[in-house]
Amino acid sequence: MDFLTSKIKPMYFKYLTAAFGSALISSIYGVVDMAMVGQYQGPNGTAALAVVSPVWNIIYSLGLLMGIGGSVLFSALRGESEKNQKKSNEYFTAALIGVITLAVITWMIVIFFDRKLLLLFGAEETLLPLARRYLFPVKFVVPSFLFTQLMAAFLRNDGNPGLATKSVLFGGIFNIFGDYFFVFVLNMGIMGAGLATAMGSVFSLLMMLTHFHSKKNTLRLEKPARLFSMLKAICVTGFSTFFIDVAMGILTMLFNRQILKYLGTDALSVYGIIINISTFVQCCAYSIGQASQPMISTNFGAGKGTRISQILKYALGTAAVFGFIWTALVEIAPNLFVRIFMTPTEEILAIAPAIIRSYGISFLLLPLNIFSTYYFQALMKPSTSFIVSVSRGALISGILIYLLPAIAGANAIWFSMPLTECIVAVYVIIMIVRYTKQLPKERIR
Repeated sequence: MDFLTSKIKPMYFKYLTAAFGSALISSIYGVVDMAMVGQYQGPNGTAALAVVSPVWNIIYSLGLLMGIGGSVLFSALRGESEKNQKKSNEYFTAALIGVITLAVITWMIVIFFDRKLLLLFGAEETLLPLARRYLFPVKFVVPSFLFTQLMAAFLRNDGNPGLATKSVLFGGIFNIFGDYFFVFVLNMGIMGAGLATAMGSVFSLLMMLTHFHSKKNTLRLEKPARLFSMLKAICVTGFSTFFIDVAMGILTMLFNRQILKYLGTDALSVYGIIINISTFVQCCAYSIGQASQPMISTNFGAGKGTRISQILKYALGTAAVFGFIWTALVEIAPNLFVRIFMTPTEEILAIAPAIIRSYGISFLLLPLNIFSTYYFQALMKPSTSFIVSVSRGALISGILIYLLPAIAGANAIWFSMPLTECIVAVYVIIMIVRYTKQLPKERIR
């Protein structure tokens, strides 16, 4: 399909299906781990993986920084002119160099400072040994997680979203069966879940690399004329998507500390469940952004504002549907999720419904707010995307996480994210309307 001439509706839903499958299976890594470990080791296993969660957020976000940032610029250049293929591939090469550098740094930190990281993210004496056992096999393959994010982004922008989906699907399916086999059959417990996740990531990456031997491939290694300026542009463009995942790590750390301070380990176990539900909701939001971003970037480069408005219409409609479905599910059946992710105690079953329902209100607007960061990036408005990411991911949310329990009681902490998403959504709607009105209807050449 041609981003500049194909019919919008079938093209959008083709890319949405591929992106949704890819994002959904990516989220399964952590979710299946949580479910298997929770069933095997109970609430302490769930709480330990809640402590590990920020490590994943950091790893994935660094891959997205280079992947989304580089692929947005890659597509915008190709939308401007077919003659820009060499220049666009310079951005691909720069992004690859960037992700190699970040992968090495991250790898060293996880290998040598895992204990300090886990303590920073809320681990305590009971949970720390469990969390470290989970991370042990992951240490050997940290770079593969960054490279899969980079490759998935460029495959979508290079016209091969299906391979990205199949690759992540294969790794995810392996992770599901591997979790069961290693955790229960081999009786490895939480370490087995980490091993299955590590192996699944490597298998996904190996499949993605077959793109370079396909006829669809237009990615080439081209020596960047100005490497550092390109890396700067990639980082500026991709920062908001990067910060979304980093913010989840920051929020998880803040929640972990505040929950243990005010509510105890049982509540932290329930928050571990919320993290996994939220992962699914976010994957829906990511799929909307990842499906529409290549189309919007290319059409923005070509000055085709009318087509961008049509893509936006479908994206907003999809965000509304996803938000409604997930909010309805958590409000109607909160304990269903509890039983999926752990073998609960009576105490957990008593406190979980109110917690999950309170926090779950935020899912109504979460898809809109996350999609907006992709939209603003595709329109080359990184500063607006930055404001959205930082506000919902650290500034407003962080203030409310500390303020609400102090002034309104411990359980008020669960309303910090619904209030954050509501405040941010007002800004998002205003800016989407403003920038969409400014789009050119055509470009005079």
